[in-house]
Amino acid sequence: MKNFFAFFDELQTALGPTSPYLQVLLKALFAVAGSFIVWFILKRILASFRVKIENYEFIRINLEIFDLIQKVLFYGLIIVAGTYLMRLFDVLILEKIFHAFLIILLAAPFNSFLAILLTYLEDKVANQTETKVDNIIFDLLKKFTGAIIYATAVILALDILGVNVMPFIAGAGVAGIAVGFAAKDTLSNLIAGILLIIDRPFEIGDRIEIWSAPTGSATWGDVLYIGLRATKIKTTDNIVIIIPNNEIMKRDIVNYTIISSEIRVRVNIGIAYDADIEKAKRLIISVADSADWISKDPAPKVVVRNFGDSSVDLQLRVWIDDARKRMDTISYITDKVKATFDQNEIEIPYPKRDITITYKETT
Repeated sequence: MKNFFAFFDELQTALGPTSPYLQVLLKALFAVAGSFIVWFILKRILASFRVKIENYEFIRINLEIFDLIQKVLFYGLIIVAGTYLMRLFDVLILEKIFHAFLIILLAAPFNSFLAILLTYLEDKVANQTETKVDNIIFDLLKKFTGAIIYATAVILALDILGVNVMPFIAGAGVAGIAVGFAAKDTLSNLIAGILLIIDRPFEIGDRIEIWSAPTGSATWGDVLYIGLRATKIKTTDNIVIIIPNNEIMKRDIVNYTIISSEIRVRVNIGIAYDADIEKAKRLIISVADSADWISKDPAPKVVVRNFGDSSVDLQLRVWIDDARKRMDTISYITDKVKATFDQNEIEIPYPKRDITITYKETT
């Protein structure tokens, strides 16, 4: 800008002694004409630069970025020319207002450029991963960056105008504290939501245990949505449960699918003491092998866990390919084992008591 002003000072010297008003008028005309010439040159340079780099993927996908660059250059030229004209006509009182207004105008192209950049990164990073949490993070960034940019622009504009913004900032801080106490539960949920997004104890689509399910209903479900305030989970009964995030962060989270969809299922089975244990094991294994979703490697396994009051407690351990079939597996094994035991005369006992009655003869 100094070089710009120096050029017109040299121009004044070259004009020689002329009327002061004529000098001011000529300088203004040269400033306006020079601005148009510079703008024409900048547009030609930008067009040439666009031809050279538009083969790059980011530029090819986001050609509107050149419109933003052109807008920023235009605003910059207006700042230079406008500042010179205001100083030339000695209207310095409007210079600060002019600069403050242009700073607020510049916030729009910067916000648009950042939105383009975030959209590009979301497509290249978030959409290339299986997790849905990345999409949530980019969605939050796109929502809040605009507010941050415009708030910063307003603060800078007020500072240029000579307005002391510290009382406003301090007042906002006090108001924030008051609002924080009044809405501590909401803020707690917001903070917990951010921690959930960062820590990723579960992701959208994961199946987790639900401790707050209605009595008698399914106690696990799939994560539908992870928000800043609450998380939505759909149970296997097709019931959607909305749980505040701060409640989730207080609990142990049981995630059945965070590593893979394969899990091990345990089914407890009791047989009578006089039953053939080895035969019972073979029958149970045959039932497990009949289910096509039960993995053959690792193979199903039956172990003796305990000697109960009226039964020998066996436990079938199988791996299944889909954690969502856990209850189906338990139901299938229990049903088929009962039928198989009945066919092979292996008793599934129930609690029994032997009562001995002693008669005592009296004379």
